[in-house]
Amino acid sequence: MTRTPTITAAKVLVPVLVGLGAGLLSGLFGIGGGIVIVPALVAFLAMDQRRASATSLVAMIPTATVGAITYGIRGQISLTAALVLVAGTLVGTQIGVWLLRRLPERILPWTFVAFVAAVLVSSQFQVPVRDADLVLDLPRGAALVLVGVTAGTFSGLVGVGGGSIIVPGMQLLVGVGDLLARGTSLLVIIPTSITGTWTNLRHGLVDVRTGLLLGTASCFTAPVGVWIAGLVSPRVGGILFSIFLVVIMVNTILKARARERARRAAGGPEVNEPTR
Repeated sequence: MTRTPTITAAKVLVPVLVGLGAGLLSGLFGIGGGIVIVPALVAFLAMDQRRASATSLVAMIPTATVGAITYGIRGQISLTAALVLVAGTLVGTQIGVWLLRRLPERILPWTFVAFVAAVLVSSQFQVPVRDADLVLDLPRGAALVLVGVTAGTFSGLVGVGGGSIIVPGMQLLVGVGDLLARGTSLLVIIPTSITGTWTNLRHGLVDVRTGLLLGTASCFTAPVGVWIAGLVSPRVGGILFSIFLVVIMVNTILKARARERARRAAGGPEVNEPTR
């Protein structure tokens, strides 16, 4: 006789609260929200890293969709840029996975930290803008491909990608406005989350109920995040995003060290999980 899993208050309340926070950050920064969801599921619902990451991808689908629609209504999405970025991320992910099997384990998190540090330093020499549209020519098209490939590569290497790379990349290398970069980033996250979820479902890694709770809750706050992003100035938005990138750097290092300790204890290879 198969026992039906017990639904406790924590299993409902935790995903709802985490989803509300993730949705707010998603709309505000143009990210998927995994940086909040994954550690929360591990800490409060005792999920393993792999299952938490897979469940996070489920939540990203409605989160990114609502956020992208909200930005789109405001005219702050570039479909052309999104298509180029998706193509780049698909290529970059394969590069990252290939490098993952060949680079020494210990240098992976520091590679990403160095990249984000370079982004933070570079952003200090550029004044953030709000209304700059995408002007697609050969140099900017190549820059978009580079941003997509870079995002995909780091996703495959250290499990961090999506908006944390696409948003600053579009601003620094392509010269688009901050809101256009965030809206386009959310649009890019939708297909990548769908394909990742499909794969995870086939392997039985997803807690569908928790993922749907997370995603449903995030739908209520993602538009609020978009609204706040429009209220603050580009400079303030840039400062907030820089702080967010620092948090991601610290989180990446801590997760890498934890995985290394677990790998050594188990005597097996380390697996990088995606957090977008």
